[in-house]
Amino acid sequence: MAVLLLTLVTLAYAGYNILIRVSGGHAPSGASTTILATLCLQAGAVLVSTTFLVFLLAQGGHNFRLTTPAYLWALAAGACIGLAEVGYFYLFSGLAGIRPLPASLVVPTVVTGTVVITLLVSWLVLREHLSLAQVAGAGLIVAGILVMFLGRPAAHA
Repeated sequence: MAVLLLTLVTLAYAGYNILIRVSGGHAPSGASTTILATLCLQAGAVLVSTTFLVFLLAQGGHNFRLTTPAYLWALAAGACIGLAEVGYFYLFSGLAGIRPLPASLVVPTVVTGTVVITLLVSWLVLREHLSLAQVAGAGLIVAGILVMFLGRPAAHA
């Protein structure tokens, strides 16, 4: 069951990344911001979460109480994803003097960069154990991102 859920989350996250690219690519030349697209994205997320909540309430037998720190950390995570969404739309739309970047460069950089940063924070802050394979994998990710950037003609500037 965990592998199925992991696959579903991966597919949903890929859809999220690709669909932000598609949406950002539809920004008209006269637009100066994509903030309303970001709010639409967040409204979609609230709609899905609310639908799941209603399903769980109808199912019954669930305890929804969490600790205050759980809610505060979730709120901080929401702020991080909100900042990422705003940035994504600008990277993909080419607004505010930013040259639009291709999804084939932005998404792998962000996603794999996230893996490396999460690995480091997990080790340094959360004190999780890292295997040699995880460290080697992170090194390969960094090398891969460097190859992606160095192998592209000035399109990433």
